[in-house]
Amino acid sequence: YEPAIRLLHGDEEIIEVIDLNDVETDDLADDLEDVDFEDAGNADDADDNEGWETEDEMDAEAEQDDSELTFSKHTGSVFCVSLDPATNSLAVTGGEDDKAYVWRVSDGEVLLECTGHKDSVTCAVFSHDSSLVASGDMSGMIKVWKVETKEEIWSFEVGDLEWLEWHPCAPVLLAGTDDGNVWMWKIPAGDCKTFPSSACQATSGKVLPDGKRAIVGYEDGTVRVWDLKQGNAVHIIKGQDGHQGALTCLACNKDGSLVLTGSVDGCAKLINTATGKVVGAFSVDGGKAKGSKEEEDSNSVESVGFCNILPLIAVAYLDGTLAIYDLSTQVLRHRCQHEAGIVHLQWEDSSSLVSTCSLDGALRFWDARSGNMVSEYHGHTAEILDFTINREGSLAITASGDNQVKVFCLQRPDR
Repeated sequence: YEPAIRLLHGDEEIIEVIDLNDVETDDLADDLEDVDFEDAGNADDADDNEGWETEDEMDAEAEQDDSELTFSKHTGSVFCVSLDPATNSLAVTGGEDDKAYVWRVSDGEVLLECTGHKDSVTCAVFSHDSSLVASGDMSGMIKVWKVETKEEIWSFEVGDLEWLEWHPCAPVLLAGTDDGNVWMWKIPAGDCKTFPSSACQATSGKVLPDGKRAIVGYEDGTVRVWDLKQGNAVHIIKGQDGHQGALTCLACNKDGSLVLTGSVDGCAKLINTATGKVVGAFSVDGGKAKGSKEEEDSNSVESVGFCNILPLIAVAYLDGTLAIYDLSTQVLRHRCQHEAGIVHLQWEDSSSLVSTCSLDGALRFWDARSGNMVSEYHGHTAEILDFTINREGSLAITASGDNQVKVFCLQRPDR
């Protein structure tokens, strides 16, 4: 239909049909200058302003910064952050600027700049003893650096990179790629082994604590448990038991006997790694997502994790729900609601606190026993894309779409 502009001419009403595509924007601007907006409504009606933030209120919110230190060397969004496992005193961050930086958490001083990448660095991790750091970009360029000497000691190019992880007790690096392959290298010798599977993305992967097996989730919903020495899949979980959509996240409990998997299908599954059997399924949708024709209808699981000290698990959903389940009864204990989608969750090592970062740029801590939020931290002006917490639970480091990384000193409520 053609938009109609109604004009009053004296007492007559004229309807003039104008194609707005033919109107110069300057003409429209000139016409609008003549309109007196003041008279359009009653300026004294304060109720009209309810629910709207004043500019001062918005400025105050934007200025709230609870962080101790801001690392601002990146010139694009920061996608990943991790701490060195040996001392927890160094952080490595990777970003849209095709760089990773290793820097000191206490003062933000850069110790190593990882350059030479061709695309956004989406993976950056320290080896088990913190002597090496690996950085990987979206295009599949992987580089390994020796932290002490600041030199690049190894590099390799694979297909589009999905994830990168070090072995928990050896200088062995694993990577999952877009073409479904999982790669494993000895560093720096470069001896290589691949674990091929159907031509769909190896979307997430984790080496189990025994160091002998890895669990890998795929885009078609399949989960495979690989024997790293023999190179074969010990268990394949798919079909009715498996997920009906791409895997988004994985976590294992302390001894590696159980694995939690999350998917865009809105479900989290609990798998016994010894038998390969699915022993639990969790969904806040109550199964609604399963029958939906559109993938968008389901509430994607974005992050999962086990509590170390209580039989509890946490599942974070794209709609902002953090669900705490009892592991033994598989009953939903608490539902902690966020106003924006959750990106990542992490349990504290030795407490019942679980932390979440979300698309609203805040970091929040929840007590899984009560379901109550115990603290929240602000400072970013865009979404938090990744975060990590040190062993003591005294520091959190966040990476954000605002190009910044922030270090937060955490309050210590009675745990």
